[in-house]
Amino acid sequence: MSLNLTEKKAVVAEVGAQVAQAQAIVLAEYRGIGVADMTVLRAEARKSGVYLRVLKNTLVRRAVEGTPFAALADAMVGPLVFGISADAVSAAKVINNFAKTNDKIVIKAGAMPNQVMDAAGVQALASTLSREELLGKLAGTLNEVPTKFARAIAAIRDAKEAA
Repeated sequence: MSLNLTEKKAVVAEVGAQVAQAQAIVLAEYRGIGVADMTVLRAEARKSGVYLRVLKNTLVRRAVEGTPFAALADAMVGPLVFGISADAVSAAKVINNFAKTNDKIVIKAGAMPNQVMDAAGVQALASTLSREELLGKLAGTLNEVPTKFARAIAAIRDAKEAA
């Protein structure tokens, strides 16, 4: 069923709003995937805060026109699912992890502002740590330094008391 002009304008506006907040967009071909598998992918995307939709390529091209993602329009060919995230890693991670277990999802391209990536670039992006993981490691490191310092001071004190 085709959309009328007002529905198309609404879709372009909705996608445009998502693109305005986006740090990454990932395109994947979904040819031959079942409804149950697509439902699992959508649930994973929702859990990770990724906007995931199957859209007409022409509507998405209009939505990215004039944005830092405009160069991605050349890769919009065929039946695609679009993953858009405000976190630079989330969309790539969700789609890449799903593609590992389902060979019907094929990553085609991706983009960060003013930078288009091929499938290998998206997979490399997916392998990096997310913002939350990096902050967790930083917090652990910051907590570890004073703890080790306190243990060293206590060891010196104990050594002096024993002497």
